[in-house]
Amino acid sequence: MLARLSPDVRQYLLITGNYWAFTLTDGALRMLVVLHFHQLGYSPLQVAMLFLFYEIFGVITNLVGGWLGAHVGLNRTMNIGLALQVLALSMLLVPTAWLLVPWVMAAQALSGIAKDLNKMSAKSSIKLLVPNDQQGALYRWVAALTGSKNALKGVGFFLGGALLTAVGFAPAIAIMAAGLAVVWLLSLVLLKRDLGKAKAKPKFRDIFSKSRAINQLSAARMFLFGARDVWFVVALPVFLATSLGWDFWQVGGFLAAWVIGYGVVQSLAPYVTGRRSGKVPDGRSALGWASVLALVPAAMAMLLIQGHSPQLVLIAGLTVFGVLFAINSSLHSYLIVSYAAEDGVSLDVGFYYMANAMGRLLGTVLSGWVFQRFGLAACLAVSAGLVAIAALASISLPRHDREGVFPPRDTA
Repeated sequence: MLARLSPDVRQYLLITGNYWAFTLTDGALRMLVVLHFHQLGYSPLQVAMLFLFYEIFGVITNLVGGWLGAHVGLNRTMNIGLALQVLALSMLLVPTAWLLVPWVMAAQALSGIAKDLNKMSAKSSIKLLVPNDQQGALYRWVAALTGSKNALKGVGFFLGGALLTAVGFAPAIAIMAAGLAVVWLLSLVLLKRDLGKAKAKPKFRDIFSKSRAINQLSAARMFLFGARDVWFVVALPVFLATSLGWDFWQVGGFLAAWVIGYGVVQSLAPYVTGRRSGKVPDGRSALGWASVLALVPAAMAMLLIQGHSPQLVLIAGLTVFGVLFAINSSLHSYLIVSYAAEDGVSLDVGFYYMANAMGRLLGTVLSGWVFQRFGLAACLAVSAGLVAIAALASISLPRHDREGVFPPRDTA
């Protein structure tokens, strides 16, 4: 069947399949680590610290990975990411007594490198498979890739909770490592060899973007994802398990449903943000949607402080937050690919996802600390503030001219 498709579509499907498989294990691993180590008696802040190297090395990987992809090709960076994830999973197969904080943090560091190499490679590749004059098609392809990835990450959350309950921590890790190893071997054989190599080899100093638009969008992305992870990474699953008494199946199922729904909305974002009118979004769209999103966590924090039912506030509020956040995220994912230079696209995309990883790092640390000191309502209040900053960073993002295209690439 693959042989009958055009080469570009075939490569898109292979890239998406790799991304899906990786994302499934990444989501499951996140849930396994949070729930397993909370079960072992780790505090919320200690659980957050287990992911510290995951996020720190994600920052470094995105910054350097774009340069590496431009030099050696995106197929190689994607395959390196798959191999490193298999290694990271294998590190957690040691006896329980060996699963000390430094060892788990080292495994998470490898997983962070793997995740961001894989994501940077997948997102950058799409730019090269869609003609530059087909911005609507580019938006739809990016939205489909991003949305399906997040839906699979949600399935991964559920899978992690289910496997922890059904077979335990170590067998769950072994199952995921074996499955991903098969995907990696297939990718080595099938993925195009020269995808994404820059014609003019960039110097290492070129890892820092010189485009004002990309710098501003990256800042907005950093605060947007910090606003999600400040309540999502540690605070929410621990709150559901301790304060509301939910079991692992319920916690994993709720977070899975949220992320799956979020992924579905991301895939549909082009229809929500102007497809019917034949328009694609620009900087004005990013500002407007971020401004609306900031109201949701602020309202949720106020309702929790006033003593309303936490279960009702969280389920209803996070449903609305998920829809709006998905649209914001999908807009950003399209804009970075659209703003990026075609030759050496991974440099711009890598820099942008470095900012994304910085936001996750900020949110992860704040999630453990703010929740432990002040509670879930405070996490939501901080989330509202971070989204507001993301909106401010979007004010001067490039907008379409009268012909519906972006102005020429600028420099900061």
